[in-house]
Amino acid sequence: MNIHGISRNSRRKIGSAIHDFSLINEGDRLMVGLSGGKDSVFLLAALKGLQSRSPVHFSIEACTVDPTDGLADLSPLSSFCSGLEVPYTVEPVPLFRLVGDRGEKSPCSFCANMRRGILSSVAAGKRSTSLCLGHHLDDVVETVLLNLFFSGRFDCFSPSMWQDRTGIRVIRPLVYLEEARIARETERLCLPVVDFACPFSAGSERAWIKTMIATLEGSVKGLRQNVLHALVTGKALGTGWRAGS
Repeated sequence: MNIHGISRNSRRKIGSAIHDFSLINEGDRLMVGLSGGKDSVFLLAALKGLQSRSPVHFSIEACTVDPTDGLADLSPLSSFCSGLEVPYTVEPVPLFRLVGDRGEKSPCSFCANMRRGILSSVAAGKRSTSLCLGHHLDDVVETVLLNLFFSGRFDCFSPSMWQDRTGIRVIRPLVYLEEARIARETERLCLPVVDFACPFSAGSERAWIKTMIATLEGSVKGLRQNVLHALVTGKALGTGWRAGS
């Protein structure tokens, strides 16, 4: 595992997002939400590599919300964090059971909100300044289309969002990176991925949107970049994606 082997193009896009939205500042204490998926493990590796060469000084911790309530084997993530010298915390929560008991129509949204709330509480307890999440460009496009089709809003999560309740910023340094690129990088760098095998994801609205995008991108050139451009230039619509915000 070579965290310094991340491609120049990926480093450039991460650096651009951090610069454009002022995501990391001197003295920041970052808490990385380490879900175990490819996006979060790549994010942690990328931030650790950045930390070693950046003139801006910041610290890094990681936390996993275990949706199986302690039944999952998280030793690969624990070893990963130990090798990076990153303090690691696990919060067991019966999320899968809760989703099933509630019969959620939008299980992905419910689960994401629960995870973010738990991570924010852990980060606040450890006096972190920022919670780092691994959302990428595909997540951006999917969220925009979900909101457009099912809520009638052209909107998306922001790369940098302040939480009044916890006093913590939520930041997303991977918003310029495509999911496919992250997958290639994760495999090439042999980063550990833990698959929780979510029982609800296959039939979700997000899964449907992902399939639709895969169909559209064959005939719509630059689909992802077009959506990103619309967000960045759409401050009047309240998207919160203005550079430097």
